[in-house]
Amino acid sequence: MTLTVFCILLFAALLHASWNAIVKASGDKMYAAIGVSGSAALIALVMLPFAPQPALVSTPYLLASCALQVVYTVLVAKTYQVSDMSQTYPLMRGTAPLLVAIISVIFLGDHLSPLAWLGIGVICLAILAMAFNGRASSSQGIVLALINACFIAGYTLVDGTGVRLSETALGYTLWTFFMNGFCLLCWAMVARRREASRYLRQHWKKGILGGIGTMGSYGLALWAMTQAPLAVVAALRETSILFGALIAFIVLKEQLMPLRIVAACGIAAGAILLRLA
Repeated sequence: MTLTVFCILLFAALLHASWNAIVKASGDKMYAAIGVSGSAALIALVMLPFAPQPALVSTPYLLASCALQVVYTVLVAKTYQVSDMSQTYPLMRGTAPLLVAIISVIFLGDHLSPLAWLGIGVICLAILAMAFNGRASSSQGIVLALINACFIAGYTLVDGTGVRLSETALGYTLWTFFMNGFCLLCWAMVARRREASRYLRQHWKKGILGGIGTMGSYGLALWAMTQAPLAVVAALRETSILFGALIAFIVLKEQLMPLRIVAACGIAAGAILLRLA
């Protein structure tokens, strides 16, 4: 992996952590997430006529990715209803890169060096350590988190393959966000029109900032998937947890627990190993 790709992926992780901080700081996280996705869809709609269009061969991957991400969004909401986010989120994010690594090497022909495997393992273990902080968690929450990890790995592999076939990371990214945001906005307008409309009117500025952040983050990651193995990209994206910890401490004034500091150091060490691989 070149230094340019490495730095771009770290910047993408920073953008990912930033838009997540916007959602976290909002009063209603579900409507905030819908606002971010909806804003991203509108931005994509404006840009699509001026962007290169993805090759038709990538269309099935766009549709499959949209379906996987919509189901993932629903499952995440269900998971947080029955279990603690501080445990289930690391379980989801820490398991997915390992699944991506195994599947991409076996079925997609990607090659990983021993150092790359070590770096991916260190990042995943550091994230997973945050899930086991001594507090009890419901078995249903753990099962749902592991299912979510499969969906994260699924849309990562689908998008990684699709963007390589599309011949344009920009066009593929715009269609991805337009389709996903359109589906979520349609659901919100059908299921909770009054509440969603009121929230979106009041917090549209945050929605636009978050939309730009999420589009930039995943768009850069999709481009990186055309330049580096999917597993390495997926693992480096999770350095967003490191940036998230810094944003939580500096901007949101949250206290950093010792376990989170150790995990952040582990993620940083894993990222260094991936750069050296």
